Amino acid sequence: MEAFLPPLSLAVERWLGYPAPLLRLIGHPVMWFGRLITLLETASFRRTRTAGQKRLAGIVSVVLLVAAAVLPCLLVPAILRSFPGGWLVEMLLATSFLAQKELGRAVAAVARGLRQSLAAGREAVSHVVGRDPQVLDEAGVAGAAIETLAESTSDGVVAPWFWLVLFGLPGIAAYKAINTADSMIGHRNERYRDYGWAAARLDDLVNLVPARLTALMVVVACFFVPNASPGNAWKAAWRDAGKHKSPNAGWPEAAFAGALRISLGGPRAYDGEVVDLPAMGDGTRALASAHIEWALVLYRATLNVLLGFSAVLALALVISG
Repeated sequence: MEAFLPPLSLAVERWLGYPAPLLRLIGHPVMWFGRLITLLETASFRRTRTAGQKRLAGIVSVVLLVAAAVLPCLLVPAILRSFPGGWLVEMLLATSFLAQKELGRAVAAVARGLRQSLAAGREAVSHVVGRDPQVLDEAGVAGAAIETLAESTSDGVVAPWFWLVLFGLPGIAAYKAINTADSMIGHRNERYRDYGWAAARLDDLVNLVPARLTALMVVVACFFVPNASPGNAWKAAWRDAGKHKSPNAGWPEAAFAGALRISLGGPRAYDGEVVDLPAMGDGTRALASAHIEWALVLYRATLNVLLGFSAVLALALVISG
């Protein structure tokens, strides 16, 4: 029955999310990883001066972080599986590394805010993107929300599931630790160019397959979403994914853009610096709250495709062995 751990984790987390009382009581694994990353960074920067030293310190920090994430997740399943039904507790632990419910809730809040006013939309989108929200117009807010939804479908849902299938609880924990490190220190600015190199490169590696798998699932999901185009999604993913500065983020973003016949990317501001990114998709740029809501329909359909695929895969594993 352990083969059904991944699909059950998807189903339970999508239904329940991460319980708010538990969050208030003990926090969240991502928060724990974040504190450890900050601690390791503080300790490392006291002892580094040259670029080589910073890169080595970054490598050591990532190794220690992943070890801290994986070791408990090796011990806990070994203990749990000595009890009847212990794998169900393991399944509940795995849900904490998925983000289906929270991602959908956060992006839906942007759509609601944008329907009220541009100011409310900017406030809501500030919780899900790193760019400067005050310089965004209505189309910019909507585009930022859809881009976040697309990219996070991969690194918040499909990628954790992928590593859970391959390596169980240690796999999903390791992935989430790496992804958290990348979001905190995997930047190309002066402070993190060297220290965050290992986190950024490792995150690129662990998302290589999941990002492309996400794009494929978006294409399949289009068949279940009114007016979504599987052909355009496939075409845009192949044509535009490589334009993105990330080797992986372009795949889900381009697939969403093509599916919805919109255009994503373009200029955006981070800490006052304007960055002009290539366009994903060749549809309209006049985006509004309705486009976010349509993207959420596609998102839910993609989750359905993932859940169905996961269940079929689990059934096949049980039958074969």
